[in-house]
Amino acid sequence: MKWDAWGDPAAAKPLSEGLKGLLKQALGVEADEAPQLTAAEVRLRPSAISERDLDALAVLVGAAYVSVLDGDRLPRAGGKSTPDLLRRKDTGEQDAPDAVVLPGTEDEVAEILRYCAEHAIAVVPFGGGTSVVGGVDPIRGQFQAVISLDLRRFDRLESIDVISGEAVLGAGVTGPEAERLLGEHGFSLGHFPQSFQFATIGGFAATRSSGQASAGYGRFDDMIAGLRVITPVGLLDLGRAPASAAGPDLRELFAGSEGTLGVITSVRLHVHAVAEATHYEAWTFEDFAAGATALRAVEQQGAGPTVMRLSDEMETGVNLATTDKIGGEQITGGCLAITTFEGTVEHAAARHDETRAVLLAHGGRSLGAEPAQAWEQGRFGAPYLRDGLLAAGALCETLETATTWANLHHLKAAVTTALVDTLAETGTPALVMCHISHVYPTGASLYFTVVAGQRGDVLEQWDKAKTAAMDAIVGNGGTITHHHAVGADHKDWMASEIGDLGATILRAVKNTVDPAGILNPGKLIP
Repeated sequence: MKWDAWGDPAAAKPLSEGLKGLLKQALGVEADEAPQLTAAEVRLRPSAISERDLDALAVLVGAAYVSVLDGDRLPRAGGKSTPDLLRRKDTGEQDAPDAVVLPGTEDEVAEILRYCAEHAIAVVPFGGGTSVVGGVDPIRGQFQAVISLDLRRFDRLESIDVISGEAVLGAGVTGPEAERLLGEHGFSLGHFPQSFQFATIGGFAATRSSGQASAGYGRFDDMIAGLRVITPVGLLDLGRAPASAAGPDLRELFAGSEGTLGVITSVRLHVHAVAEATHYEAWTFEDFAAGATALRAVEQQGAGPTVMRLSDEMETGVNLATTDKIGGEQITGGCLAITTFEGTVEHAAARHDETRAVLLAHGGRSLGAEPAQAWEQGRFGAPYLRDGLLAAGALCETLETATTWANLHHLKAAVTTALVDTLAETGTPALVMCHISHVYPTGASLYFTVVAGQRGDVLEQWDKAKTAAMDAIVGNGGTITHHHAVGADHKDWMASEIGDLGATILRAVKNTVDPAGILNPGKLIP
């Protein structure tokens, strides 16, 4: 991934004329790109790790797998949130890990953790580096140094059980590589978050990721059958059977632990046969309320689409303002919904028909397959658009939450108002777009995209807006994160989510498995 932007530089897209016009008309942003720093111009904080420690780590993993070069430290200097990318543009001294270490075996991970615990070195596990909540920020804290523990060498399909439908994948396997490795055996994982092209199996597990096909295949934590985790005090090999009553499920403790309790080295996952058929259909609804009611009816009936998502009026309107048509016809207003269906020929068709009947009964109007197919083809491209917006002088960021169906519209209004009002105080109007991307029988996620003009200290500008939005989420019945995780950015609200006793329990677990506190300090645990 590019050090100061999202993903592959070759995939970057210039802003369309329609989008430039919208920025100027709605936000007063002229879309003139500012000069960008080159990697050679970046000044990193000098490495604080000692020669003694470097030599010791080199003995453990091999000298070729330890680096203090700026070219290796810079790509691991943070994740891919808007604040991360804004900090990369800083002409002053930037923070970075003091060294990068790439273990290749579980024994090497265990030895690294033992050494770092003994010598006061913080360890930040690193997969694809796609965190948007400060999850891989190299926070040194009270430690002498901080290393980035890159797991890319854990890159194999370790085993596959075609009878049971389970596969063991190394933590460093990326989303596309997982699909390729499984596809050779006729299987698929079906986990497609927006970070799919770069994020890793270990990262998916550590953050309880949720992919765009969650309506059909569930969240990543639903797929986890087992985990291997290395802690500073020993190894945990969790998950022995499809289900168990042997006390609390410790897999749930380490799924979502964000590298603070241990280093996930491999994950045993439920996999499914590659789909024989895929059906697509897009819909338009009169308004967001009508569309949400329709999605709720589909989910509560159990009709079973693989993908089901709904854009609100603002998000649909922005899409219409920057494209010529949707579904082969010009439409205005309303809310766009996307559905897809995968499986055997018969099963995909049956679920499509059942869902179609429900959506029609709730006022949906079909737009045919084309918009849903177009969405699938471009579904990983939105972060590239953010790069262009930031470079053009616009502020663009996302945040997400989830709540019950009964509370959905109240929470959406509260978060939207908090963002619009706070950004207005900085002197800019804001476009706040929202969509439902994950549904459950009792509720759904809300995913917000915010675009405004950059004003003054942009990091401070966004921090105020994000704080207002988080306070609105906590105060109006939402979760502080549905799938982006907690990281450093949401940690201040974690006690509000789990209560003081819950925070005490987390700290007790942390003290047990990581008594020196070296694992990913400053994240998750309040």
